[in-house]
Parts: sequence; structure tokens; C-alpha cells
Amino acid sequence: MPTYLQCAPVPERAPVSQLEIAGDLLTLINESTTEPRPDIQLEALTLAVSADLPVLLWGEPGIGKTAALTQLAESLDLPLTTVIASVHEPSDFSGLPIIGDDPAEQGVPMAPPDWAVRLVRAGRGLLFLDELSTAPPAVQAALLRVVLERRIGALQLPPGVRIVAAANPRSSAADGWELSPPLANRFVHLQWTHDHEVVIRGLGGTWPRATLPRLVPERFTDAVAFARRAVCELLAARPNLVHQIPTSETRRGGAWPSPRSWDMTLRLIAFATASGSSRDVLSLLIRGTVGDGPGFELLSSIDRMDLVDPETLLADPSAADLPERGDLRQAVLDGVVAAVRRRPEKSRWDAAWAVLVEAVETGAPDLVVVPATTLATLRRDNWEVPASIEQLAGMISVSQGADRAAARVAAKVGR
Repeated sequence: MPTYLQCAPVPERAPVSQLEIAGDLLTLINESTTEPRPDIQLEALTLAVSADLPVLLWGEPGIGKTAALTQLAESLDLPLTTVIASVHEPSDFSGLPIIGDDPAEQGVPMAPPDWAVRLVRAGRGLLFLDELSTAPPAVQAALLRVVLERRIGALQLPPGVRIVAAANPRSSAADGWELSPPLANRFVHLQWTHDHEVVIRGLGGTWPRATLPRLVPERFTDAVAFARRAVCELLAARPNLVHQIPTSETRRGGAWPSPRSWDMTLRLIAFATASGSSRDVLSLLIRGTVGDGPGFELLSSIDRMDLVDPETLLADPSAADLPERGDLRQAVLDGVVAAVRRRPEKSRWDAAWAVLVEAVETGAPDLVVVPATTLATLRRDNWEVPASIEQLAGMISVSQGADRAAARVAAKVGR
């Protein structure tokens, strides 16, 4: 009698729900790649993170602050821990008191929240404090030790943890508060704006890649010396900039100069110098630490640190290598004339004219008008006029005539 094999019935496949199908479409939409692309905002952020300084990103809602931090954490391979400051109590940052077996003997320890414990266990990570401008004053006060000392209750965050925060301007924040001056002065403030080309390319599936700056160990000693010299020379000349709390409440919630923020600035200059960062990146970081006014003064002072010594130019005018930027070139020429005024000698006076001729031949002639006019007033009676002055006389006459004509036009328009 034949034997028939009995096969188990094939189970029917459960029908795919529309939500599962929608999930596949969402996965496809969310897929994206990254590419190396110059982005001074992103470079400034990564440089400050590398320097282990707390950063605060300011920007309107929907500008991409949270997305930038998520992508930064992925690029740096750091676990991201997001804490919405406005929905937490002060005790979530200062610690919850836990009574032990013998409080009189052992005290009452302050237990940290679970997110802080996870960061300590991981030993590294990116702590993202979001919606900082909606945190009430009591919560901001509790955040002071978190931001500066990296302590939550009795727990010390490990060195591998970096802190970045984000905030909306008070006018755009839900029930927003101005940042308290003590908390604001602990951050590097970066204004986060959108670049339409970056947004368009990102929506097309490719976003800029965040990478830590490449620090060159051979530059470290010179970078630190340069940073110390830059900050100390400015503050020696402008002592009122050492500590200057703004008068308005809004400005006190941003970047302003203090010994703490100047120390942060020094660190950022050293890191930027050691990594070869651009002046635009350095400008964002300096102004985001001590404010726009002091920041621009420091940047101008740094520019002048690299200028050639006027005495070098007077010693060999034929080898003059003048800056291309107009303001720096003007500063060099003014320095040459000032050097002659301090030690007026016929040879130095002649050399200064040679430098001015070089400036006319290699750049904008109008920059020479004021230095040449001033240099002419330094002539002594027994000094012969050098032939080089004839090369400048026509230019100065034309420039002065143009100035007088412009003044006459302006006077007519103002009537």
C-alpha cells in the first residue's frame, strides 16, 4: 500500500499593514550621506568642542540646531544625551537628597539623575542641553555647576564628556527667559544661521560632515605663546576690557568679557592656531566668547601682530613686502612715519619715502596720501628733497583734488 508524505501546511503570511509600508517610505526618506564641505559655523563648533569648552548655539526655531548636534555626535562617534532643560527641576541637576543609614555620620548624599549615570558609565559622550532659554532662573542656577565644574549632585562627569546647549532668542522662545549673566559667561556663544545651499543639498540627501580639527603637535608651543601674547597685549593696553558687564539684560545673557571668558578666548586662539583655522572661524569664536566690541579689538590687534617691523622696512626699503589688505597696509605705512618721527634722521627720512613709493607701485595710491603729507612735515631745513618725492607729488595732488571735488558734491547734495 503506497505511503504518502504529509507536508506541514505553509502558514499564510500576515498581510502587510499600511503603517509598515509607510515605515519603509520614511526609512528611505531619512537616508542621507555626508560630505566634507567648508562650513565656518560647523568648524567653529567642532573647534570649541575639541577645546573642551561649553558651546551655546543661538538660532530661530527650525534652523537646524538639534539636527546639527545629532550629526555632530554621529560624526565624532559620541553617544548623544539630550536633556530638555525647561522640563526639569533644579534637583535634576543639583541632585536629589537621599537619606542613608546614618545621616548624622555620613551626611545626606545628592543622587544624580539616570542620564548622568549613563554618561559616567560610558566615559564619553555629548551632553546636549536643549531649550536653554526656556529654563526658569532656578534651573539656570542649578546648571552653573554642570556647565563649569561638570558635576551633577555628587557625580563628576568624566573628561570625555562635552557639553553643547541650544537656545532660541527670547522673542522666539515659548515662555522664554533671558540667560543669567553667570550662566551666559560660561559659554562660547555661536549664532546659528542657515546657508540655503547647504539646506538644499542636505534636503537632496547630502549634509556637511563635522570633523574635529587636525591639531599639529609641532605648533603647540608657538600657538600657546601666540595666544598669550595676543590676549595679554590687548588687555595691557585696554585694561577696562578685562571685566565689563553689559548694561542691558539682553546683552548680559550673551557673550561679554571677564577673566573667565578671556581665559576661554586664549584657549580658542591656541587651538585655532595649532589647527590652522581660518580668520573667519577665529572671528566667530572670539566674538562668541567676549562679545563683538572686545572681539573686534582683539582681532585687529592680532592682525597687527604679524605686521612687519617699521625698522626692518627703513633698513631695507627695496625688500618691503607690504600687506595686501588696505587697513593693514595703512597701519604699516603709518608705523613707518611714526618711527621716523621718533628718531628723525636724513637717511631714515629718505628710506621712508622709498617705502611709500613701493606702496604706490604695488597697491592703492590713496593709502599713501596721509603718510606722505605727514612725512613731508618732518623735513629739516638742511635735508635735500629726494627724487622719489616727485613720483608721489602728482598722485597726492590728484587725490587731494578728488577729495575736494567730493566735498563740493556732498555740500551741494546737503543743501
